[in-house]
Amino acid sequence: MMESKSQQLIIRRVRYVTFYGMITNIFLSLLKGFGGIVFKSHALTADAIHSLSDLLTDIILIFGVKFWTAPPDELHPYGHGRIETLVSMFIGVLLGLVAFGLISDAVTVIEKGAECRPAMPAFVIAVLSIVMKEVLYHWTMRHSRALNSPALKANAWHHRSDAISSIPVAAAIVLSHYFPNLKFIDPLGSILVSLFILHAAWEILYPCLNEFSEAGSKDITAEISRFASAFPGVKGVHAIRTRRLGSMYYADLHVMVDPDLTVLKSHAIAHRLKMDILQAQIGVKDIIIHIEPFGAAKDPKGKK
Repeated sequence: MMESKSQQLIIRRVRYVTFYGMITNIFLSLLKGFGGIVFKSHALTADAIHSLSDLLTDIILIFGVKFWTAPPDELHPYGHGRIETLVSMFIGVLLGLVAFGLISDAVTVIEKGAECRPAMPAFVIAVLSIVMKEVLYHWTMRHSRALNSPALKANAWHHRSDAISSIPVAAAIVLSHYFPNLKFIDPLGSILVSLFILHAAWEILYPCLNEFSEAGSKDITAEISRFASAFPGVKGVHAIRTRRLGSMYYADLHVMVDPDLTVLKSHAIAHRLKMDILQAQIGVKDIIIHIEPFGAAKDPKGKK
């Protein structure tokens, strides 16, 4: 099946954003790794490893976007949006593993009690990393909102986690340089940063877990109810259900119409209502509308 223009546009934009993020991550990983070794900063070397984890997610996004934007086919009638959710989950899990790894390294440093006095150029590298990664976070997040892409959003948070992790690194370098006896400062900062990274990981994983557990959206349900209740010819609305698949929602609902209407007129109402909801850009990819005669008895669950 041929790719649609909108699909091609999404693929190009995701790859464009991710490619520049990947180039930045390669540069920062090499710079921080080099600086950590030459200027004797264990914290900066660890931060270089963290940047490498960003590089991995960039590669996944560049090669994965083509699959989750693929149109529906016979085997996947609802499309391939869950692939994007799986990618987002992978990034969230990776963030969590990085956080636990940083905590483990910090505990090891505390136990060893090793003394280190890094050179101040390491501080300059850490500050440069903070600025570049924060700019990259805002740029990627802006594109994720425009495309409504959970995977780009997850990658944006990964950029910010790298920026946040460099803050205590910069502080630790300064304190370790001027106060080499304060051995606990560096690992304490790493543990604090790890907690922020764990929070970012949960912010990514929670929506994915909701999606796989078929959780609905109260906001989307309310919007559908508002559209349907005010639609000409609709006498009542009930049994609205929503579920997320990738970056969009699928829904179904029951609408009640005048029982004396013909099948053709009832179908026309359902069709126009469906088109209005899909064109309203409230995040609904597709919706199934079941027509019922107004005044028919319903069971306690709101179904026929």
